[in-house]
Amino acid sequence: MMRFQSIRSRTFSLLGGLMLLAFAPECVAAGPPPAAVAAFSSYTHTVDARLAQQHSSPTTFLARVASDPQSELRLRRGELIVEKLTPEGVEMPGAMLHHWRGTAFAPGTKAADFERLMKDFSAYPQRFSPQVLQARVLAQQGDRLQATMRVRQRHVITVVMDTAYDITYGRLDAQHGFSISRSTRIEEIDLPGTASERVLGPGEEHGFLWRQYTYWSYEERDGGLYMQIESVSLTRSIPTGLGWAVRPFVESVPRESLEFTLRSTCNALRR
Repeated sequence: MMRFQSIRSRTFSLLGGLMLLAFAPECVAAGPPPAAVAAFSSYTHTVDARLAQQHSSPTTFLARVASDPQSELRLRRGELIVEKLTPEGVEMPGAMLHHWRGTAFAPGTKAADFERLMKDFSAYPQRFSPQVLQARVLAQQGDRLQATMRVRQRHVITVVMDTAYDITYGRLDAQHGFSISRSTRIEEIDLPGTASERVLGPGEEHGFLWRQYTYWSYEERDGGLYMQIESVSLTRSIPTGLGWAVRPFVESVPRESLEFTLRSTCNALRR
């Protein structure tokens, strides 16, 4: 048993070391390459257009879950359904695109309950702990607001980032609503919570997250609320030769973050 633990400990140490090496600042370009930013913008425009079409009618408001014709039954039993939507062959020079969708059902919940929860940013550190450390609204005008959050991602290594978003809310009717959140600033924080805390500069940050767009769609029916969240993000690419060690880590973070957000939202609505 001790031998197994020793082997496992060495394995995690090796993996952590490889990740730190792979994402060392000297290996990273100063921010996302312009070509990758342009490609991400083009891709999210297609997502925006597709969702605008979906949201134009109650019959198409939520995307169908492709994996199972019995998906609504699974959802009403309390399952979360998470799907990878990242297309093959999309070129993001020097970067990686991640696109995931999650669907859940909250029994006994109304659209208005969900809207109140999502707009209550002061409660995010409690509802979305331990990922969200701080959250506040900077400005609001009608159905548009600007907000900032300090978030923490812990996957072998821990990363803390200060992020800012433009968020738009919309409704088709009393039973159907949506929101779109687009990152406007993402800064990696060195030594967070200490007297030496500082923002890493463009030539120092590791590229764990360069862009983050989040789309919520929700529909009230069947005695509860169906919720879908789509997350589209941009991260730095994986250095040549280290894909076997780093790719599972890099690809797991967007999925696990989306699933955590969806599950935490369901738990908050139950309370």
